[in-house]
Amino acid sequence: MTRPEEAEYGRHPGWPARLGPIVTPAGHVALRPPRLRDAGAWSSIRLRDRPHLEDWEPSGFGDWSDRNATFAWPAQWYALRALGRRGQALPFVITVNDQFAGQITIGNVVRGALRSAWLGYWVNSALTRGGIATAAAALVVDHAFGPAGLHRIEATVRPENAASLRVLGKLGFRQEGVYRRYLDVAGSWRDHLCLALTTEDTPGGLVAQLIHERLAWYPGARLSGGGR
Repeated sequence: MTRPEEAEYGRHPGWPARLGPIVTPAGHVALRPPRLRDAGAWSSIRLRDRPHLEDWEPSGFGDWSDRNATFAWPAQWYALRALGRRGQALPFVITVNDQFAGQITIGNVVRGALRSAWLGYWVNSALTRGGIATAAAALVVDHAFGPAGLHRIEATVRPENAASLRVLGKLGFRQEGVYRRYLDVAGSWRDHLCLALTTEDTPGGLVAQLIHERLAWYPGARLSGGGR
């Protein structure tokens, strides 16, 4: 039977899909494909969170307010859907207790002998420190290494982005080097650390690792001795 999202988006290995939920201190974290009706939530969070996002994201044309206004979302949604349909990305919305909370993407998917991609994400600043980014990244990386059939995931992070480095560190991403003047971010060419993970690094999966470390748990499960 064809699911509604398959009829809307088309399908390639690993996308569209719904992932989770798993439970974190912030709530039930799940991933789903982006929707056209996400415009209002997406815009309101990103306009408010400009101070938290602009220093880490690639520079864009025009003003932040215009790029992240409600009217800008349909073009972004269409582009993400097109990349998903062509098998070039796995774009997801992060939800917490079924509410829009951010985005996470496996991008620049390369098949063949390489079978690699990059990981990028952002989360509503009002929900940080609740394990959301870590849980979302675990869900999407497990999916990328499983149904999507990838072997290697890279993440590039500015050295100053301590929060993102903590997330990747919890998941076992290893630092492999520095890309000098790698991306135009906030109006200047910035160095980025290159971190990576391969299937051999996660034999049991990242979600299982979080559950074992009691950083997350499955819905309905009871924690013994309290969580962290």
